[in-house]
Amino acid sequence: MSTTSRFTERDVSEFFDQTTQTYLSFWDSEGVLHTGYFADAADSDYAAAADRTSDILAADAGIAAAANVLDVGCGCGNFLLRLAERTGCRGEGLDLSIERVRFAQGKLAERGDGLPVAFRHGSATALPYADATFTHVVSQDALFLVPDKPRSHAEMFRVLAPGGVLAIADFLQPTPEIGEAARRHVYDRVRWNSGYSLDGYREALQRVGFVDVDARSLDNHIRQTYRVLGRTARQRAAATDDEAARTWIRNFAESCDEIQAAIDRDEFGWGMFVARKPA
Repeated sequence: MSTTSRFTERDVSEFFDQTTQTYLSFWDSEGVLHTGYFADAADSDYAAAADRTSDILAADAGIAAAANVLDVGCGCGNFLLRLAERTGCRGEGLDLSIERVRFAQGKLAERGDGLPVAFRHGSATALPYADATFTHVVSQDALFLVPDKPRSHAEMFRVLAPGGVLAIADFLQPTPEIGEAARRHVYDRVRWNSGYSLDGYREALQRVGFVDVDARSLDNHIRQTYRVLGRTARQRAAATDDEAARTWIRNFAESCDEIQAAIDRDEFGWGMFVARKPA
């Protein structure tokens, strides 16, 4: 992983604060923002695949009613809400984007069903919790954006109770050298400096103390995610009369094409990681 950090946490938070309402208005009013785990190569149901990713991570982590879960980079809150609804766990979601935290808080309030969760603004590099607070720490497609990744790993380790479980899905940088097209259309587009390979990610978690690190490369699922999203975007662009929405959606479709090309060049990937803090 390159140690060069051109984008700061402020850059990341400002980008998502500025783009959240457009995304919600033009694309997905629920704010689903993570990679799908598809049933097979013919599956084109992105919403079901996105839910399946959440359910696989929850099952691999062993999250149940007694769990106290921290979702780092919770975005619009969908993962933590689903965990609490399906398992009965309690927890907190934390995100660097105040706009996404507000959306998650509003979504929780609209439910009105008393789910034992909360959402707050904060950084993965300075988690506002005492040592050993949580039984589980989870994250989906968010930690890749953290400029100081080792510090975020150490913080997640710190707030986990002894014997606690880390379960994350995240984007990967399989090769050290990134071409100009991938840098412009994939990395810089979302204020991403650089990432880990699958093995590099495993080793980074081990360096801060995690053990029993299970790491799986799932590039076929991320490729299928953006193939499905790109096709859906072109259909929506053709069907809308809103010029601003049509332009945004067409640009999103082109980004989906660029992401697939980056995957094929081994410049972009996706993996799942489950690890444990020693008891």
